Amino acid sequence: MNRYPVWKYVIIVIALLVGAIYTLPNFFGEAPAVQVSSGKATVRVDTTTQARVEEALKGASLSADLITFDGNSIKARFGTTDQQLKAKDAIEKALIPDATNPSYVVALNLVSRSPAWLTALHAAPMYLGLDLRGGVHFMLQVDMQAALTKKVEALAGDARLILREKNVRHAGIARNGQAIEIRFRDAATLEAARRELADPFVDLNLVDSPDGTDYKLTATLKPPAARLLQEQALKQNMVTLHNRINELGVAEPVIQQQGLDRIVVQLPGVQDTAKAKDILGRTATLEMRLVDESTEAREAENGRGPVPFGSERYLERDGRPVIVKKQVILTGESLTDAQPGFDSQTQQPKVDLTVDAKGGRIMRDTSRENLRKRMAILLFEKGKGEVLTAPVIQGELGNRFQISGSMTVNEASDLALLLRAGSLAAPMEIIEERTIGPSLGAENIAKGFNSVTWGFLVIVAFMAVYYMLFGLISGLSLAVNLLLLVSVLSMLQATLTLPGMAAMALALGMAIDSNVLINERVREELRSGVAPQVAINSGYERAWATIFDSNITTLIAGVALLTFGSGPVRGFAVVHCIGILTSMFSAVFFSRGLVNLWYGRQKKLKSVAIGTVWRPTDTPSTAKPAVSSNKAG
Repeated sequence: MNRYPVWKYVIIVIALLVGAIYTLPNFFGEAPAVQVSSGKATVRVDTTTQARVEEALKGASLSADLITFDGNSIKARFGTTDQQLKAKDAIEKALIPDATNPSYVVALNLVSRSPAWLTALHAAPMYLGLDLRGGVHFMLQVDMQAALTKKVEALAGDARLILREKNVRHAGIARNGQAIEIRFRDAATLEAARRELADPFVDLNLVDSPDGTDYKLTATLKPPAARLLQEQALKQNMVTLHNRINELGVAEPVIQQQGLDRIVVQLPGVQDTAKAKDILGRTATLEMRLVDESTEAREAENGRGPVPFGSERYLERDGRPVIVKKQVILTGESLTDAQPGFDSQTQQPKVDLTVDAKGGRIMRDTSRENLRKRMAILLFEKGKGEVLTAPVIQGELGNRFQISGSMTVNEASDLALLLRAGSLAAPMEIIEERTIGPSLGAENIAKGFNSVTWGFLVIVAFMAVYYMLFGLISGLSLAVNLLLLVSVLSMLQATLTLPGMAAMALALGMAIDSNVLINERVREELRSGVAPQVAINSGYERAWATIFDSNITTLIAGVALLTFGSGPVRGFAVVHCIGILTSMFSAVFFSRGLVNLWYGRQKKLKSVAIGTVWRPTDTPSTAKPAVSSNKAG
């Protein structure tokens, strides 16, 4: 009756082993380290980079305790902070010859002291939140003038397209600061242009004025439209930051607007500070422009003349200069998808881009009018532009086209990921960066730890006194629940905050409640005169429905907090929900396994150690522990 098959004990043993393995890294602490990661989308960190790091450390007479390469970054672990600082300087000198244009990010970091065998199993410690361990704080400045300029540049292109479609001839369209200037030969054409532009551009003020013998129509953004654009740019940047921070794993980021043009980002419990800085600092936007193929431009490419007016000089990845026109044909705002792949003809890595309907129309018109000419695809990161590729337009393009060139598979994948994360409506610059310590101090960390520890010990002591052997089994199941809870949080790389520790203490109380229900149900069966083996079986079977119902209703409340909450509330909800699931395993499945192991082998069981069993017929003068088949152990 009270026997578990072998496979159930195998599940229990596996759960305990997995729980122990993934809980262990939390006890080893952290060591100072230097991390090297890519500073550009077109630069990869590989084994060659690791060799350069090792050579730089050897040249500085420094020895790292451990150097690891995880595919994206290199981490060198040291014994002291002095060695860490010296190593950072040595690595920077070796990898970053030009500090104004760094290809790598070299940053201080903390890594786990876990043994190599635990690291090989991808066992890592939990993150601690900003209120327990500290974290990274960034202040980002949004360049609102660049957002306005970008919008005006796009409107100028749209105005040029509309006038061409309506067959209204003009003498030139140019952007002058935050204004668009359109010149005409006569007043009648100017009025025709005003009529055509009035409806599509309701956010523009149109003012005409004489310009020598010509006429000029000046279009500027209306103040309400400019303010709305700035607000939207800030919101879009915040959404993009949310998407990018998702790459950092499970965390509780704080992203808040401060003032009119600043964003505060706090990443509590993030170990990989270099990765965080790299992700946030990437202001990558995509632009497509025509290559200037005039004679003057070719002379400028060869360094024998100045860059023609209306064009700019950028470099390809191999260092060759390309002269491109300032007019932007398409930006990353029109991009709806970016996926890596392979060219069916050359089998070279590529990135397939999909643009919206407006972008597709622009690409069709531009490609039709510029067949056999080159179009440069530029990637702007951290305020600097780089030509990814400048292919010749072979045919009419539409909503789908590709970027191809001398890219590796990893470079194509990284570029697609960066572009998919969303383009920034305006460039941003990190103007403040600091790693802050625990806001409540080490004393509160100790208090949070002690609250869980003492709560656990008092509960176990009470259960042992009140329920005897069944109480000790309940205490063991409570310890297993805590073990599994910590291991799951560690596997998820979740961030533990003070609210999370409160949820952990609450989970202990709720988990022991299930064992109280089971033990009291067993007692109730014993009071009715049922044989001990039958009482144990009936106690677990009948208590299960109540335990299941109460845990499911509490889990629903936790899911609601997780869905609609934010910040610390979500941290509480995550631990709360995981604690409910682990408690159902430990309080019912694990505890019954121990009871079955202890009592299930005894065919003629006469008593169980479950504390004093009071019979309803007992009087105060005659009350005593039950004997015979339900004797108190």
